Amino acid sequence: MLVLVLVLVSCGDADADADAHSVGVGIVRVDTWTLICVLNEKYKYMKTIEWGDFEQVELRVGTIIAVDDFPEARKPAYKLTIEFGGDIGQLKSSAQITELYTKDVLLGRQIMAVVNFPQKQIGPFMSQCLVTGFANEDGAVVLAIPDASVANDKVANGAKLH
Repeated sequence: MLVLVLVLVSCGDADADADAHSVGVGIVRVDTWTLICVLNEKYKYMKTIEWGDFEQVELRVGTIIAVDDFPEARKPAYKLTIEFGGDIGQLKSSAQITELYTKDVLLGRQIMAVVNFPQKQIGPFMSQCLVTGFANEDGAVVLAIPDASVANDKVANGAKLH
């Protein structure tokens, strides 16, 4: 089976003005096997999971109610106490977020965390949930947080990601 693939090609000198830079469009015929191989190569680092696997992850919103230094950690980190409300209550987590966040900035901030992983021993500290974030270009972790601008400044503690 042959597949037609739309290809966008950048034309012009990348160092030149943006006006001198244009995009060309072409259609390339490739067989299905070649297309699958190209896609697999590009996304080989990504494991596919089933929908049911995702549904088992309890990603919940919580509010940081205490922040302590964690001098025993191998990499700079804080010990966080997070209030999730309801049946979950308060959980503790170690988070390597010291590069971008001070203790004062974190206190009272809402975060998203996985609350149904098994507890994990991190040095002398038992982490009960996994605070989520994304590494920026420098490798520092930027917290994944609810968008308060559309949620009247807060999302209910314990709210589940849908």
